Amino acid sequence: YDGILVSGDIVHDEPEGYRHLRDLLAGTDIPVMCLPGNHDDPAALQAALSDPPFSALGHILLGAGLLIGLDSTVPGEVGGFLAESELQRLEWCLTHHPGVPTVVALHHPPVSLGSRWLDAIGLAEPERLFAITDRFAQVRAILFGHAHQAYARRRRGVLLVCAPATSAQFLPGSDDFAMDDRPPGWHVLTLAADGDVQSAFRWLDPA
Repeated sequence: YDGILVSGDIVHDEPEGYRHLRDLLAGTDIPVMCLPGNHDDPAALQAALSDPPFSALGHILLGAGLLIGLDSTVPGEVGGFLAESELQRLEWCLTHHPGVPTVVALHHPPVSLGSRWLDAIGLAEPERLFAITDRFAQVRAILFGHAHQAYARRRRGVLLVCAPATSAQFLPGSDDFAMDDRPPGWHVLTLAADGDVQSAFRWLDPA
């Protein structure tokens, strides 16, 4: 792998957990980008996970592409929103890396997942995000977490992917909160120099 993306809710309201993640992955020789989720403490995350190989948010070149991490958290809220400063940073990165195949990542889903309770706590006003990404052809994928389930669709040729949780999964398509029986999982994205993008989900063997 060229890099690891941890898409938020790294801890469940327990900042001491950041040190555990740091200890687990500190020996890797590849970049690890960590995004804040609604259960994270952004200041504690930044303090614990900013030294190499870690980065909190920002943008990094990985292999043939560019990864841009955005902060969609709102203090005290479960749902998400992208502040104007984050959108401006996104546009700046895309403008200054023309032609580089790009992956944009945030915690909250910017699209409906067909689950009433989850869709109510996704990204508010996602059209503000798409108003920028639609203008830059180098954006090949938008990755997110929050929903504890595997999801992959295309929108205007851009792959939208929700990674399954490395913990418990939520039941897809449920109107109310419900758990799935799938094991922990993760997502593998392959981005080629020509912009071709391939996506695969992996699941932990329960045995």
